[in-house]
Amino acid sequence: MTLKFGCFVPQGWRMDLVEIADPIEKYEAMTAVAKTADAGPWDSIWLYDHFHTIPETTMETTFECWTATATLARDTSRVKIGQMVTCNGYRQPSLLAKIASTVDVASHGRLLCGLGAGWHDEEWNAYGFGDGFPETRERMQMFREAVEIIHKMWTEDAPEFHGKHYTIDKPVNEPKGAQQPHIPLWIGGGGEQVTLKLVAQYGDASNTGGTPENVRHKLEVLKRHCETVGRDYNEIVKSSNLIIHFLNKGDDPAKATERFRKATGQTYDEFVQSGALVGTPEAVIDRVGQLVDAGVEYVIGYFPLVAYDREPLQRFVEDVMPAFTGA
Repeated sequence: MTLKFGCFVPQGWRMDLVEIADPIEKYEAMTAVAKTADAGPWDSIWLYDHFHTIPETTMETTFECWTATATLARDTSRVKIGQMVTCNGYRQPSLLAKIASTVDVASHGRLLCGLGAGWHDEEWNAYGFGDGFPETRERMQMFREAVEIIHKMWTEDAPEFHGKHYTIDKPVNEPKGAQQPHIPLWIGGGGEQVTLKLVAQYGDASNTGGTPENVRHKLEVLKRHCETVGRDYNEIVKSSNLIIHFLNKGDDPAKATERFRKATGQTYDEFVQSGALVGTPEAVIDRVGQLVDAGVEYVIGYFPLVAYDREPLQRFVEDVMPAFTGA
């Protein structure tokens, strides 16, 4: 399989729109990045499903994920559109399945539906999603039920499910989407006892993060789960994310990242510890190569300052992609 690439659009969650004052201009900056990617050769654009900024909650903008997914579906014409990942619990799974079905049709079959168990307790509690943030065990039970419901909503005419947390009783979901056999379900996370088992059973793609060594281990676990349930491991797209800040040769890394770190309040060490790869295109090629060796087939890049300057997108296209696509 040829390595494919996606990129995140600036949405505000990572404090990446703070230099733009007007909210309409902020949204248009997000759209402009999407349109740049749509012009090619990016395969997809991605959004986060969060309401409050990180690393700290501020009064800064964070655009809602699925509203933005729908609008970007109409502002673009070629690129696929996904969420990394939708937080289960922020929307009833039957409703999410319906929303996704509508957006898939609106995009003419370009939706990638990402789903995860959720983790941001402060955000959850602030928005009042239930009586306190569920413990991990309960969240994973909810997640397991939600994945099954969504799959049923996309594949059955009269789906039924009666679980501990969710129940559906033959809801009509028409149209189910534009893609066949159904909308691709990208499951995010590396939990070995629940998440990766769900990928083996229902997922069309798996997204795992961390070091190449961690990714390799998680994919080995996924492969074993596939063998257990009789699933073809090669049917599942294996993806991973990278935060990328390009350097020119001779640049001081701390000084080169200062503009973005000023918005997030991070030291250089904190920025790197958050998972950022700060380096030349050669360093990025090396890291992507390590991920490919670990089994990754799809890389999704986040570029911190792309709302203000789309040059990093073009730099990645010109200096990194050809090492893997042969273009």
